Amino acid sequence: MYDLIGDIHGHAAALESLLLTMGYQQSSNGWCHPERKVIFLGDFIDRGPEQCKTVEIARNMVENGQALAVMGNHEFNAVAYATLDPDNPEQYLRPHTVKNYEQHQAYLSQVGEGGDLHREHIAWFKSLPLYLDLPEFRVVHACWHPAQIRNIKPYLDDKQRILEASWPELTRQGSSGFDALETLLKGLEITLPQGHQFFDKDCNPRCHIRTEWWNLEALTYRELAMVPSDAISQIPDTPVPTDMLPGYDGHKPVFVGHYWLSGEPTPLNEHVACLDYSIAAKYDGKLCAYRWDGQPRLTAKQFCWVPYRAK
Repeated sequence: MYDLIGDIHGHAAALESLLLTMGYQQSSNGWCHPERKVIFLGDFIDRGPEQCKTVEIARNMVENGQALAVMGNHEFNAVAYATLDPDNPEQYLRPHTVKNYEQHQAYLSQVGEGGDLHREHIAWFKSLPLYLDLPEFRVVHACWHPAQIRNIKPYLDDKQRILEASWPELTRQGSSGFDALETLLKGLEITLPQGHQFFDKDCNPRCHIRTEWWNLEALTYRELAMVPSDAISQIPDTPVPTDMLPGYDGHKPVFVGHYWLSGEPTPLNEHVACLDYSIAAKYDGKLCAYRWDGQPRLTAKQFCWVPYRAK
């Protein structure tokens, strides 16, 4: 049996509280349970106060056979930020812009940029698979998209880990590998009909929307759009071409993180659950898990969580 845990973002105290709540105990080999195993959905770092401890807990559990884990977009970005571009050795695969540094600065300060621990973390992040397709269910950080999973496979080894030679290509905007990785780790974006756009919180015009790809009943751009509430009226309420959406076959459940949900945890539909309930948002956030006991259809009663508590 498995306990799937959503985005932690450096909140190690909440992680330990959640593990205790679910019956895990600390041992000489780290946190463990006599009958259950954890699956982490990625995004261990950035934002929170105990990022190194969070990685230590998760890494020890994985290496001691008490957990599995997939890569989140923050781990991918951390590797790219720390990796020189082989085609331009004076630059990094993720540019060291002010914006990128500010997003990553809390982690770099805690880990010690360029030091031994930082290098250990980067090596571990690179060892994480992009997704898991287990006999019982599927796990990916943001979006299960069959076509993009096919597109990403040439860049992965037989354990769904990014090949060393693939890292540059996966950071090159416009490549098929880049688009596939963006979908799996950040969610499905689709282009608005010609002539339509909306303005984000920084007043930048946007012609693409992130979608509720799991919403099998929504038919229009507006119904599917994940945009700020004050921008929803700018999204056309016209049908989305059916070939833009992946759908979901429902053969087995799929678990994702990434989306900063709020409120009472509940499945997105009977086959899809998001476990990111915004622990990094602090005061109204939760660290959330799903206690999977073999049920083919997902239910709200299997969710378990702890609230954010300031240290």
